[in-house]
Amino acid sequence: MSAMRLTVLGCSGSVTGPDSPASGYLVTAAGTPPVVLDFGGGVLGALQRHADPREAVVLLTHLHADHCLDIPGLLVWRRYGPGASQGRALMYGPSDSAHRLGVASAEVAGEVDDLSDTIDLRAWQDDVPVTVGRLNVVPRRVCHPPESFGLRITAPDGAVLAYSGDTAMCDEVVSLARGADVFLCEASWTHAPELRPPGLHLSGTEAGRIAARAGVGRLLLTHIPPWTPRDEVLAEARAEFDGPVDAVAPDFVADITAAADSRLASHG
Repeated sequence: MSAMRLTVLGCSGSVTGPDSPASGYLVTAAGTPPVVLDFGGGVLGALQRHADPREAVVLLTHLHADHCLDIPGLLVWRRYGPGASQGRALMYGPSDSAHRLGVASAEVAGEVDDLSDTIDLRAWQDDVPVTVGRLNVVPRRVCHPPESFGLRITAPDGAVLAYSGDTAMCDEVVSLARGADVFLCEASWTHAPELRPPGLHLSGTEAGRIAARAGVGRLLLTHIPPWTPRDEVLAEARAEFDGPVDAVAPDFVADITAAADSRLASHG
């Protein structure tokens, strides 16, 4: 049995796509509540197929809309849906999460919804680990315009899932991914310099280079926008990294085990 399972809820980069919600990834493990990495548009609906939203712990890497704007819907679910009196849900995010999510959820312009009735919201501290169920989670600041973190998640048996969040090329994301069994990495563009602004996102080439430098077991490409050719991004990554590489899709599932026997259960 795998130590952790990753299920892709949504993976469209920057915006929702014609066949995918925006960013959202479900991590499940024994003795641990459902953990959702990011919560972009459409993720709440996808989560309902796999887990009870009342039980989910949410880990937000940053507060761009495509990574957090289904949180107001989650607030409605927890306030007014079945079992609404079951207590507050644990959530981690950047330091300004309470204000920015509260603005998004407010009923009147200029007001800020107080999330504290529903959410136990805690701020990431760079490189300071937190425990969620039986999982150890280390946030690391990466190179992206708002306060942004990648996440390194370790199961009790030592299996490691690294998630880049949104980032440009930087040493921090290489360190984050070092030796991970599975590296879930954004690859928003092809490597053509005229097609991508600097310091914002990764190309397929850069994702492959990070995987190679970090010595990961398997590379999973995500956050590919509808306008970026998936096959070109995938080819770029495979040219740089000689391990297994896939571009994920909704309902893609990865069973993550420690060391070289990390494997994919299935993919959509």
